[in-house]
Amino acid sequence: MTQKTATSLIRPALEEVPNYKPGKPPAAVDGLQPYKLSSNEHFLPPISAVVEALTEVTNPATYPDPAAKALTAELANYLQVSEDHVAVGAGGSEIITALAHITLEAGSEVIYPWPSFELYPQASALNGAHKKPIGLTDDFGHDLPAMAQAITDDTRLILLCSPNNPTGPAVTADEFTTFMAQVPSDVLVVLDEAYWEFCTDASAVDSLAMLKHYENLVLMRTFSKAHALAGFRIGYAVGQPEVIAAVRKATVPFGVTPPSQHAAIVSLRHVDQVMTRAHSIAAARDEFVDALRAQGWNVPDSQANFVWLPLAEHSAAFEEACVKQSLAVRNLNSGVRISIGPPEAMDRVLNVAARFRQRHFSTNKV
Repeated sequence: MTQKTATSLIRPALEEVPNYKPGKPPAAVDGLQPYKLSSNEHFLPPISAVVEALTEVTNPATYPDPAAKALTAELANYLQVSEDHVAVGAGGSEIITALAHITLEAGSEVIYPWPSFELYPQASALNGAHKKPIGLTDDFGHDLPAMAQAITDDTRLILLCSPNNPTGPAVTADEFTTFMAQVPSDVLVVLDEAYWEFCTDASAVDSLAMLKHYENLVLMRTFSKAHALAGFRIGYAVGQPEVIAAVRKATVPFGVTPPSQHAAIVSLRHVDQVMTRAHSIAAARDEFVDALRAQGWNVPDSQANFVWLPLAEHSAAFEEACVKQSLAVRNLNSGVRISIGPPEAMDRVLNVAARFRQRHFSTNKV
C-alpha cells in the first residue's frame, strides 16, 4: 500500500480557499493613544443594560439551548415574522457559511460583488463551487446588471452586501427589484445586511418588505456591529421556513452561548438606544467623508460605519503612514477601509490623510 502524505489527505478544493485576514491591531507609538480602525467594531461598549445583564452568572457546565428559542422568539417579535422564519448562528460568518453549505457543491456557481466581504470566496471555495466575482461600478456600488448577466443554469447562490463592505454604498430599492426580476426562482439570493443599522439612505432597499415578494431571498444580519457584541458571535438569518430549516441543519450545535443569547435579547429590548447610537456614528461618518472630500479625496458615499479610500497602489503606503501614528486601518490593496472611531481618532486620520495627499498627489482627486 502506498503511504499517503498529509497533503494528499486534504481536499483539492482547499487549494482555492483564501485565508481570512482579520484587521490588524494598532502599533504602539510613544505618546500616542492607539486606535484600531481596521475591523469595523463599535468603538463604544454595549449599551448599559447589556453590560449590567452580563453580570448575571450562568452555569458553564451545561450546554446552551441549541435552538436559541428565547432569542429566536425575541427576534421574530422584533422583525414581525413567525419563528420558523429565523435562524440564529455564531456570528454572521456562520450564517453565510451555512447558506453556502446548503446551496453549493462541485460544479455549481456562486456570484458575488468584488471587492466585498472576504468570507464570500472562502465559503464558496470550501464547497468546491465555481466563484464568479463581479467588479463594482465606478461609484463603488454593486454592478447588478452585470451580476444578472452572469447567471447561468449552474448558478445556485448570489451574495449581495448592502451596505457593501468595504466600499460603503447600499443597494437601492429600484436596483434591487430590477435585479430580482432577472433572477430565477431556484437561485438563492442572500442580502448581507451586517451594517444596515447605520444606513441613512432613504432610497435603500427595505429588505424585510422584499421578503414578502421573493421566496428565494434570505437576509443575514448580526449583533456584531451596531449592537457592539462582536465578541459574542451572534448572527441570524431571516427567510422562508424551508431555507431556515436547512440553515439550522448547517449551523454548529450549541454554537451560541447562553451569555451571548442573553446579551442579544437584552440589546433587542433596548433597540431604540442601539439605533440612536448607530445614527450618531452615521453622522460622524458623514462628517468624516465631507472632511476627506474637502482635502480632495474621491470618497464613495458610505452607509456603514466605515469609509473607503480607493488608493490603489498607494494603499500600503497609506497604511504605513497610519501605523506610524498608532492607527490601524484595513489595507485591501485596492484601497483602505477606515472604521469610524472616537473623534480624536478620526481627527488623527484626517491629519495623516492631509499630509499623505500633499506628499503623494497633485491637486487632482484620487
